[in-house]
Amino acid sequence: MDTMLAGRFHLDSKKFVVEEVAVPVPGPGEVLIEVKAAGVCLSDIHLIDGSLVPLFATSDVVTVGHEVSGVIHALGPDLKRGLTVGTRVTLEAGKTCGQCADCARRRPCTQMRTAGIDYDGGWAQYMVTPEDTLIPIPGNLPFDQAAIIPDAVSTPYAAVVTTAGVRPAQSVGIWGVGGVGAHNVRIARLAGAAPIVAVDPLPGARERALAFGADFALDPAAPDFADEVRAATAGRGLDFAFDCAGVPAVREQAAAALGLGGVLILVGITPRPLTISEGMLFNYMGKQVRGHYGGSPESVTELVRLAEVGRIDLAPSITDHIPLAEAADAVNRLENKIGDPIRLILVP
Repeated sequence: MDTMLAGRFHLDSKKFVVEEVAVPVPGPGEVLIEVKAAGVCLSDIHLIDGSLVPLFATSDVVTVGHEVSGVIHALGPDLKRGLTVGTRVTLEAGKTCGQCADCARRRPCTQMRTAGIDYDGGWAQYMVTPEDTLIPIPGNLPFDQAAIIPDAVSTPYAAVVTTAGVRPAQSVGIWGVGGVGAHNVRIARLAGAAPIVAVDPLPGARERALAFGADFALDPAAPDFADEVRAATAGRGLDFAFDCAGVPAVREQAAAALGLGGVLILVGITPRPLTISEGMLFNYMGKQVRGHYGGSPESVTELVRLAEVGRIDLAPSITDHIPLAEAADAVNRLENKIGDPIRLILVP
């Protein structure tokens, strides 16, 4: 097959279209993946609506999609790993420069290129990717569940485990229980956080949070919201507050709900300024704010292992499967929260 379908975003015209393109050919150190499943993420929506601008794009058009799983279809030259055709894999969402001090220390790289944003991603029948982005997946892990691990699950996993370092019995608040926040609830539960307070304006999202392991699910607009948080934490306030919505008003409310030494973790992304209006009390109580972006280098591998042995079941996270040709409909459904999806999966 010489051509394939791909969901392409044209940076110059700001238009998203599913169109026929040539099947890519892997170069040195690269492999060709036959895509089996690709997640639809808010970051994809932010790219298409213009609020997320690629920093390292090398073309005026990019194939969208950074949550991908599939099968190795062909190998490029000069590979360093013993990869074989037919291996089931998921893909880390981005590639590092491989040359800076951060890469040498296995820390997040400031030159990170993200699939589906800076280079062609997986809303396609086939995708070329560097060999060092591949994570083998076991036969008992379905492709749709594996596809969402590299962002929807690994982002909150790294936020809880690495950026926050949540320990058992510490109190956690999670604002926004969508595709990322729902998994933040589950990972906080896995880490032993207690209590877990989920916050979302949508009744359905609050019900989902309780099903996923939250101890309390609160409406942020409730007039007694602050009192409810204090009651849930026995008057101490939250040890950690995770903003999974990327909304300035959320950050204000979350910061105010922190207790002594509490930390606000910025998981959701937004181009809007960070403002915290709380005055000297913020200083007096020793509160902190920590930025967070994506997963850690180890998070995808660790999550694949956890899923393989049944520590985390991602089946409830899959809201629907949609043909790749109908990608625009998937974008509309997520952007407008039609059906309140956790993760929609494109299937080539």
